[in-house]
Amino acid sequence: MNWRDKFTNFMYGRYGVDQLSRFTILIIFILCVLSMFIRTQILSILILALIVFTYYRMFSKNIYKRAAENEKYLQFISRFKRKNGNTTYNNTQNTEQKRYYKYFKCPGCSQKIRIPRGHGKIEIKCPKCNTKFIRKS
Repeated sequence: MNWRDKFTNFMYGRYGVDQLSRFTILIIFILCVLSMFIRTQILSILILALIVFTYYRMFSKNIYKRAAENEKYLQFISRFKRKNGNTTYNNTQNTEQKRYYKYFKCPGCSQKIRIPRGHGKIEIKCPKCNTKFIRKS
């Protein structure tokens, strides 16, 4: 068994990396760069605490609790990324539908068109302007 297989076996049943973990890693990196210029004990303790927190989340076997934490983080972030209406519902709905559908923009009118996945090359007719174009689903 090589090291990659051993690591895969170790991570089996553990939570791994998600968006919140990536965000904390980015914050750790920024704080490390900042600590090169500002040398304080508080900053070092904060960096260490964030590292421990991040690894705790990544190696945790309580997947449901970590997923709930990540969902709360994503809902918090979505407040700042909001463009129109209730995007939290739209984002979860779109990510769920991306498994089964592909989205295309009509070259004539830029209408968003949803097509089922897995049908190969198909001719798509825009329902708004009746433009026909060929895309791979």
